[in-house]
Amino acid sequence: MTKSELVTRLAVRFPQLAKDTDLAVKVILDALTDALAEGDRIEIRGFGSFVLNYRPPRASRNPKSGEKVLVPEKYVPHFKPGKDLRKRVDAIAGGRD
Repeated sequence: MTKSELVTRLAVRFPQLAKDTDLAVKVILDALTDALAEGDRIEIRGFGSFVLNYRPPRASRNPKSGEKVLVPEKYVPHFKPGKDLRKRVDAIAGGRD
């Protein structure tokens, strides 16, 4: 699902708030982004949590030229689904082959 699809679904579900839906989604996503950028953990009960994982610097190589490249340290967002979300996804995806 894309951001615009989320806005559309919310606008359909809450037509009285349709004009404010885009702003609401933007504000929520900006708040989540700011919290992660500050190193905070985000937990949404029943959905999951977002944390930052540290990746230390490492030596790698450029696949095109083969030359060695140093990849600097970085923090990457990691999502861990909540128990309710895992159950719902398993119930839906469990029937697929």
